[in-house]
Amino acid sequence: MRIIEDDLTGSQIAVFLREHIEEMRSTTPLESKHALDLDGLRDADVTFWSVMDDDTVVGCGAIKRLDPLHAELKSMRTTVARKRSGIASLLTEHIIAQATSMGFARLSLETGSADFFLPARRLYAKFGFEYCGPFADYRPDPHSVFMTRLLGNA
Repeated sequence: MRIIEDDLTGSQIAVFLREHIEEMRSTTPLESKHALDLDGLRDADVTFWSVMDDDTVVGCGAIKRLDPLHAELKSMRTTVARKRSGIASLLTEHIIAQATSMGFARLSLETGSADFFLPARRLYAKFGFEYCGPFADYRPDPHSVFMTRLLGNA
């Protein structure tokens, strides 16, 4: 497996992300869905990575610059067939290292509060993320959980 910085022009990643948005819509009320669509992920403040197994996308994740010292972890997803295989851990470790090398001092995230998202919350806790209040433009939401961690630049 390899992790690549992805320019989001390929059809395979477009399908992968469409499935991600559909999955989020099926588990979270629309007003509480914060997943970025393809156009949102192409924003200049977003860096996006795909995890490739040969020529197949098996995972993805991104960071969005919130300010010079704070970034948000976005669009973490592992293909259903490869869940619990270490891809999310590999990608989370990579993104933390990349965010640190980009000069960020803090990395925060929003994820769901439902049981469906429990494995994600456990993953983030394993990597040192702690629960916090809403950040950036988020507001309190019973369907959202917010987490953050300091990076080596803090």
